[in-house]
Amino acid sequence: MSRHMLYRAVILAVLDFVFMVISFSAALLIRYDFKFTNIETQYIKQSLIIIPICSVLIIVLLGIFKMYNSIWRFVSFSEFERIVKAWVCFTIIVFVAELIDELITKTRRLPISVWVMAIIFGFVTTTALRFSFRFLNYIRKDSLVTKDCTNIMIIGAGACGKDVIHEIVMSRHLDAKVCCAIDDNPVKIGREIDGVPIVGSRVDIPNAVADYSIDEIIFAIPDAKGVDRKEILDICQSTGCKVRVIPGIYQMIDGSVTVNSIRNVEIIDLLGRDPVKANVDSIREYITDKTVMVTGGGGSIGSELCRQIAMAKPKLLIIFDIYENNAFWIERELRAKYGDSLNLIALIGSVRNTNRVNSVLEKYRPDIIFHAAAHKHVPLMEGSPNEAIKNNVGGTYKMAQAAVKYGVKRFVLISTDKAVNPTNIMGASKRICEMVIQMMDRRAQSLYDNGEIKVRTTFSAVRFGNVLGSNGSVLKIFEKQIANGGPVTVTDKNIIRYFMTIPEAVVLVMESGAYAKGGEIFVLNMGEPVKIDDVARKMIKLSGLTPDVDIKVVYTGLRPGEKLYEERLMDEEGLRETEENKDISIAQPIPMDDEEFEKQLKELDIAAKSESDEIKQIVARIVKTYKPSEAK
Repeated sequence: MSRHMLYRAVILAVLDFVFMVISFSAALLIRYDFKFTNIETQYIKQSLIIIPICSVLIIVLLGIFKMYNSIWRFVSFSEFERIVKAWVCFTIIVFVAELIDELITKTRRLPISVWVMAIIFGFVTTTALRFSFRFLNYIRKDSLVTKDCTNIMIIGAGACGKDVIHEIVMSRHLDAKVCCAIDDNPVKIGREIDGVPIVGSRVDIPNAVADYSIDEIIFAIPDAKGVDRKEILDICQSTGCKVRVIPGIYQMIDGSVTVNSIRNVEIIDLLGRDPVKANVDSIREYITDKTVMVTGGGGSIGSELCRQIAMAKPKLLIIFDIYENNAFWIERELRAKYGDSLNLIALIGSVRNTNRVNSVLEKYRPDIIFHAAAHKHVPLMEGSPNEAIKNNVGGTYKMAQAAVKYGVKRFVLISTDKAVNPTNIMGASKRICEMVIQMMDRRAQSLYDNGEIKVRTTFSAVRFGNVLGSNGSVLKIFEKQIANGGPVTVTDKNIIRYFMTIPEAVVLVMESGAYAKGGEIFVLNMGEPVKIDDVARKMIKLSGLTPDVDIKVVYTGLRPGEKLYEERLMDEEGLRETEENKDISIAQPIPMDDEEFEKQLKELDIAAKSESDEIKQIVARIVKTYKPSEAK
């Protein structure tokens, strides 16, 4: 407890003592009709002993129930409940002590009516003392609100909306007034929440904005469905007010709501996606106290994997990346957050370097590997196809071989929906990576069954689409183009993509790893696809600008290897949902000849290292669905 808090606690304890003395004295006087001379001498003597003892006792009990630790301008039912518990304990202790004393000493004690009144007075005064802080703060805040204060509307009159209203009303630093609330529940309309009227449903937002001269709207429904969130926020934005939101439930780890947690509207809020639900317990169960390695640990997906793995308290987290700056920044971030409580090491190296990979796995013996290292940029890889093969295919194969050799229990490949019927070398290379994983899983099972290895490595892959905010993503490009005054470039007006936030994708990747039995390709439910043109225009509006007026939208045509739409699985794969999570499905493995495939891998490796111009043709012989000349 700080010196300031200790000082306030002492003052409060002194006031409690004074009020207890007053309560007992008042009870005694009332019992004897306010005539001091009517009070028997023995009762006066007993009171001189009992009152100080009882005063100290209630202070001790209030302290045990942490009633001197609270910030009293935020006092709530929780504090009231603890006050009641303290007084119940006080009453039991006092009456038991009185009964025992009377049985032993045979002396008449204070009348029961005095005790009852004293306890009632004491309870009322100690409670009123604490709630007076909140009342005075409310009066003070109301008097300080100026004519130029920010008029706020709250969307959502549930628990979260109530918390936001409470925070704003109690804040000493916000020159703001909550004027009204909106809720679609007809039962709530016409009522009040903490003195704030609930004036209508979502269709009444524009009228309420005009009636109450609203400056800012706060969306306070963290568990809203994606479609509802999008519709309501579209209405809010059409009013011209500043719009802010409470993060979704999956972003509020501790469930707490504060003014500081409110953020501006982001593009994800306007895409109409329902937030994913993950089984956190299943993730912790297989990661806690394990040595976990993340390749490409400094990248967009890799770094988020490291963040979420760190929360699960691994025995050791190994960040493995060829880019030293990326590795440095995520290591720095995690050390600053967790300090010595997280066992962490950042290592520089390439997944293409067999000796480096083997030395790391031999030394640290990871239990789990998340393989996120890869070249992912579609147009760049079209110009450097051999590099895509060397890094994506070669790196995955070498990591998988080392995983079997050094007893890794689980190996999870980060794949992409571009691996399905690929029209570009990046997608085709990731499809080969998936095939490598399935081949290596069968090999690991065979070696384990034959007693050649002691630990059976379980291989799996996770396939998903575009993630919001990743390096090189279309949203990053749009942000820069808008900041530079435009134009915003869209390849085709009809191009559509699946989108998911990085934290959502990563938590599902980790959960998929928990369900892996061997050889699965997990497919994440990305929700409904959205038109890139719509995304571009919404982002321009989020910046307070008008599409085609302030910022031009230009259509440039599909790039080499780019599709109009992405597919989640091939026709032969089929799809079945996992029992544990409807957001995670499993694509059925496609049968293949492992010996023939391994020969093809060797041919591919030789061609890539010799910088062959025939690399795409070789890839097409391996990935039958690869059509490099097509753009769908």
